[in-house]
Amino acid sequence: MNYATAIRERRLPAVRRGDGFGTLLETLEPYLPEEELPGVVDAYEYSSGVHDGQRRRSGDPYISHPVAVAQILAELHLDAGTIKAALLHDVVEDTEGTVHEIRARFGEDVALLVDGVSKLDRLRFDSAREAQAESFRKMLLAMVQDLRVILVKLADRTHNMRTINALPQDKQRRIAKETLEIYAPIANRLGIYSLKVELENLGFSTYQPFRYRVLRRALDKTGGKQRKILAKLQTRLTKLLANQGIAARVTTREKHIYSIYQKMQRKHMHLSEIADVFGIRVIVEDIDLCYRVLGVVHQLYKPMPGRFRDYIAIPRVNGYQSLHTTVFGTTGIPLEVQIRTDEMDEVAERGIAANWQYKAVDKRTYSTEERARAWLSGLMELQQAANSEEFLETVRVDLFPDKVYVFTPKGEILRLPRGATAVDFAYAVHTDVGNRCVAAKIDLRPVPLKTTLNNGETVEIVTSRSARPQPSWVNHVVTAKARNAIRAYLKNLEKDEARHLGKLLLSQALRPWSLNLRRLRKKRVNAVLEELGVGDLDTLYEEVGLGRRIAPIVAGMFAQEAGRDDEDAAERRQPLSVAGTEGLVVDYGRCCYPVPGDDIIGFMSSGRGIVIHSESCRNLAEYRKQPSKWIPVSWTRRPKREFLSEIHVRTMDRVGLLAEIAAKISATDCNIDAVRVDTEADGAVQVFRLRVRDRKHLDQVMRNLRDVPGVVRVTRQAG
Repeated sequence: MNYATAIRERRLPAVRRGDGFGTLLETLEPYLPEEELPGVVDAYEYSSGVHDGQRRRSGDPYISHPVAVAQILAELHLDAGTIKAALLHDVVEDTEGTVHEIRARFGEDVALLVDGVSKLDRLRFDSAREAQAESFRKMLLAMVQDLRVILVKLADRTHNMRTINALPQDKQRRIAKETLEIYAPIANRLGIYSLKVELENLGFSTYQPFRYRVLRRALDKTGGKQRKILAKLQTRLTKLLANQGIAARVTTREKHIYSIYQKMQRKHMHLSEIADVFGIRVIVEDIDLCYRVLGVVHQLYKPMPGRFRDYIAIPRVNGYQSLHTTVFGTTGIPLEVQIRTDEMDEVAERGIAANWQYKAVDKRTYSTEERARAWLSGLMELQQAANSEEFLETVRVDLFPDKVYVFTPKGEILRLPRGATAVDFAYAVHTDVGNRCVAAKIDLRPVPLKTTLNNGETVEIVTSRSARPQPSWVNHVVTAKARNAIRAYLKNLEKDEARHLGKLLLSQALRPWSLNLRRLRKKRVNAVLEELGVGDLDTLYEEVGLGRRIAPIVAGMFAQEAGRDDEDAAERRQPLSVAGTEGLVVDYGRCCYPVPGDDIIGFMSSGRGIVIHSESCRNLAEYRKQPSKWIPVSWTRRPKREFLSEIHVRTMDRVGLLAEIAAKISATDCNIDAVRVDTEADGAVQVFRLRVRDRKHLDQVMRNLRDVPGVVRVTRQAG
């Protein structure tokens, strides 16, 4: 008598209540060692006891949920530890049970899994979104230690989606949206096709029920005829392969409804234009037979050009492998044929979950577990994100399937998301390569770093030791690794520059009191730091440089501590010199576009550092309400950069005038950064944003434009 039968004869409460535990045992019995079943029963009895009296919104006993989660994982043939964790996953969150109790009774392994899945309801957050993001961060970090954490969470979300109708409508939509944006893509990334499909279809039917019903009806209407055609093709192909001496299992497949909807959205196609709604799948013993079958299929049916994909040689990022070809069937209708081995089919359905029961035999078969761990190791780098919400956003961006396969100069393949640029490629190679890249070559041709990559291109990155990431790169990278590395570098760079600027501002503010930072007594410094609640001088410099503290006020505190008080000190401040190359903590007003030669003044903006304005700026009236934040500034003798300026050119309506004006601007060695044309009844106003060296250069541009026939007036943007 086996163990499961003995349990049923004992008539456990589970069997009497009909909460599904009996079915779970029947699923576990064929593949779990018999000696591991008592531990599963013990986990069930403990969970049932602590959840006793609790009910779900649907009215079912609460224990039915963890049992259903365990059942989903049992169908994926997960190990006993994962099944026990599934039965216990809500104990810490919803009962008086603790992780300590679970550790003592079921061991460290199960306790770590339960803790990884548990939400952070007992912590306080500023918002529900922050709580969700922090919970997600904890779960992903737990995955780095044990991948089974996410498998329990995915099963938990799947059962919650199956029973979501018991929740209020607004909560249903929020959970469905989160499922489509986070959990289904994770299931896809880990290659668990069965969970991915169910999560997507349940999420789609809940989040956009009308669109789901319309598509469902359309597929039901056209599907009958297609299925009959497929059945005939299936029979014909099976016989042909048998005649060729190829043992194969030929099945039919239907694209799931959310995948069809995504393709319609992405490619702006009608349902009737999608060629791979229905298809045939051929499963054989080994990889060599896959390519033989491909030859037979192409002999039988004419292939569509450009529709062959070899995911065996170049697997998808989630480890999926198969040959895909689209052919014209007997009726002329396009038909997708997928060819794979038994092992590839197992991995395609269960992804990383297959690794606990099914190990690779053919060396050319790629491990989904290795790919998942490589992805998860990248999550550790995302810990430099400023907060949980930023972390959640960067992971969300990184979850969606990749479509671009490019080569390094040595012939290695890199897989990048659709829309990835040369900068994404550089960071994919190594973070240091990304931080130092200055140029790129695609197929030996020099291209800008923001160039979008296409399949099959060979990309080479040119680096320089003196190079550093540019803030604008964040706008045209698509990978989370690149975006986060750029932000992290710039944050550290900003801190360094802020400290340097803060020290300069504080030194300048101390001069009227005849004080010097290097000669300040340690006792005096510590007293001011304590009063300000700042840990050290470097932090004080950083806060001053970023505009969070005002240099003259801090200087006054040092002076008072020294027993000095000079009311005229502020009047004797020397102007701070700016050259335009101060980096991230000195910015220039976009209201007045100051350039060298203008009279300027600096405004300390909290978190941004100094913002330089022209003294003729119209916004000064508002800013002058905060006199303590203004500091005197002046230009260095010869700034070594170009500055943005904006001019308005009022013109008559004449063909070709815009081109003439642009040519005149270029003739003065001036670059056009942007242009906008506002039409009027009697002409137009052309707004040019230019890059000029100084005011003299700008005056020369404006004089040249006044000589163009059709130009009525040229004025400068003055705030």
